[in-house]
Amino acid sequence: MELIEAHGLGIREFDRRVRRVRPEQWSLGTPCEKWSVRDLVGHIVQEQLWAPELLAGCTPEQVGDRFDGDTLGADPLHSWVLAAAAAREAWITPKALLRPVHLSYGKTTAVEYGWQMTADLAVHSWDLARAIGADERIDPDLAQAVLEHLEPHADEWRSAGVFGPAVPVPADADAQARLLGSTGRTP
Repeated sequence: MELIEAHGLGIREFDRRVRRVRPEQWSLGTPCEKWSVRDLVGHIVQEQLWAPELLAGCTPEQVGDRFDGDTLGADPLHSWVLAAAAAREAWITPKALLRPVHLSYGKTTAVEYGWQMTADLAVHSWDLARAIGADERIDPDLAQAVLEHLEPHADEWRSAGVFGPAVPVPADADAQARLLGSTGRTP
């Protein structure tokens, strides 16, 4: 699966869950230690807000603290919809994947950045679903594509503190279970 298709699926997977969050669920805990549902959605919204800036060539220093703090406001769903639409538009812009991207840890390719964003959307879709009691199944093709990209880098991300310790899964587990296990989640 190509990145742009995978990213679109990731957006849809997260969107499907965030639209199911009921008002009383925003304060619920999630599989992400110390994050409530609101914190988790806020994290994803912030990432989407950064994407157009970074894909346009801005550095983190140029963006500054513009997206710090509460980006959800009084209507978290509306904030998500606007941020996701802007991010998606930036990703599908012609030649967006050909540009270098400046991240907090240095310069990388737009493709690498895109897979990081897509992995976050996919995995946090599961986190959000688990927290609110929604369908936890991630599109199997998306899970496979993210797993194939993420697996070679999982130890690197784990040592940076992005993932917890890997959770063992059966050898014949599906791509979703392997993806979740590799990111420190218990499927």
